[in-house]
Amino acid sequence: MATATKKDYYEALGVKKSASTEDIRKAFRKLARKYHPDVNPGDKAAEERFKTISEANDVLSDPKKRKIYDQLGYYSDNIDPAAAEAYARAAQSGGGVGGFPPGGYPGGGNARGGAQEVPFDFSGFDFSDLFSGAEAQQQQQSHRGSFRDIFSGMFTGGGRGAGARMEPEGPEPGTDLEYQVHVGFWQAIRGTVMRLNITRQDTCTNCHGHGYLEAPGACPECGGKGTIQQTGGRMKFNVTCPRCGGTGKARTVCGVCGGQGVVNRTEPLEVRIKPGTRDGQRIRLAGKGNAGVHGGPAGDLYIIIRTGDNPVFHREGDDIHLTVPVTVTEAALGAKVEVPTIDGRALLRIPPGTQSGQRLRLREKGVPSATKDGKRGDEIVEIKVVVPHVQDERSKELLRELAKLNPEDPRAELWKQIH
Repeated sequence: MATATKKDYYEALGVKKSASTEDIRKAFRKLARKYHPDVNPGDKAAEERFKTISEANDVLSDPKKRKIYDQLGYYSDNIDPAAAEAYARAAQSGGGVGGFPPGGYPGGGNARGGAQEVPFDFSGFDFSDLFSGAEAQQQQQSHRGSFRDIFSGMFTGGGRGAGARMEPEGPEPGTDLEYQVHVGFWQAIRGTVMRLNITRQDTCTNCHGHGYLEAPGACPECGGKGTIQQTGGRMKFNVTCPRCGGTGKARTVCGVCGGQGVVNRTEPLEVRIKPGTRDGQRIRLAGKGNAGVHGGPAGDLYIIIRTGDNPVFHREGDDIHLTVPVTVTEAALGAKVEVPTIDGRALLRIPPGTQSGQRLRLREKGVPSATKDGKRGDEIVEIKVVVPHVQDERSKELLRELAKLNPEDPRAELWKQIH
C-alpha cells in the first residue's frame, strides 16, 4: 500500500493559511488541470504532485478536516474532532496528555522530531479491545481528557473502525447570476415579454456533473483498496485515496468538461416584465443560475431592470411628472385645460391665481403598481405660466390698464423678509 509522507498542504496549493475555502478550491482546480496523470501520461513527478494537491484539497476544502489539520499538523479520517480539540488544548496549556511530557508519546522521543524518533505504524493494529470502555469514560470526563480518551478518538473514529473511509464530498449549490436588461419607457409601464440569451454553467451530461468517468480496472494509486497510508508525526493512518475517492476503481478526467463537472451553455429564456416595473427592480428566476456541484441545487438568476426615459414624462416610482405651459389669462382667471397622461388626454382644472411652478395633482393617472394589485400612482403637473410677447399698441394699452386696476407690488414680501 502506498505511503504518503507528511506535507504542508497550504504550501502544496500555493495559498496562505488564511485563504478562504473558495480560494483553496480555485487553486486546486488550476493545479489539477496541469498535473493530472491523464494529462501527463507516464510522468511520475506530475503524478506525485497531483496526489499531493488532491490530498491537500480534500482536507483544506472541508472546514472540519481543516480544523483538525491546523490543530495537529496532519489529518486522518479516524481522528475524532473532540479528541483533536482536547489534544490541542493540552498542548497550548504546556502540559502533557495523559501523563506524558509536552509533545511526547509513549515509547520516548518527540512526535515532531528528534534523533531517537521511530514512527509507529498502527495501520494493522486493532484498538477495539484496548479502548472498549473509552466511550463510557468520555461521557464522565471533560474535553481536556486523558490519554485513553484522546487516542481512542484518534484510532477508532468514534466507533467507525481504524479503516473507515471518509464520506464523499457533499453537494454544493450553484452560484447566482445577475443580468442587466434595458427596457423601454413604455415597455416598463405597459409590460412586455423579453427574449434573452443567457450564458450559464450547466451540468455536464457526459459525466453527470462528477468531472470524471470510471475506467476499466483498479485505481493505480491504491491498487483497488480505496485507501492509502499517510504519515502523521510518528504514526501512520489509513486515508481515502485522493485519486479514486475511495471507490478503488480507475478514473479518467471527463473530456467534455475537463474535470469541472459543468460546462458553459447559452440558452434562450423568456422573461415576463410586469406592467409598472421600476428602474432597478430585480426579477428572480429560481434555479436558472449556475448548476450545482455533486448533485447540489442550481443557483438563481436575477434580472435587473433598467428603464428608458421619455421626452415629456418623467417617472418617479409610480408617479408621473410633467410640465404644462398655460397662458397668463388661464393662470389668472382659472381654466380647464387638456394635459397628456400615459393613458391619453385628461382635463386639468387650473385654479384662479395659479402661479408658475405650482404643482397640481391628477390622482390615479400614474403608473400601475407592479407589486400592489389595483394600485396606481398619480400624475404631478407643474404649471409654467407663459408671458406673451406684446407688439401691438392695443394690447399694451390693455396691460397698462390692468396694472392700474391691480397695483399690488409682487416684490413687497421680498423686501419685508430682507428688513
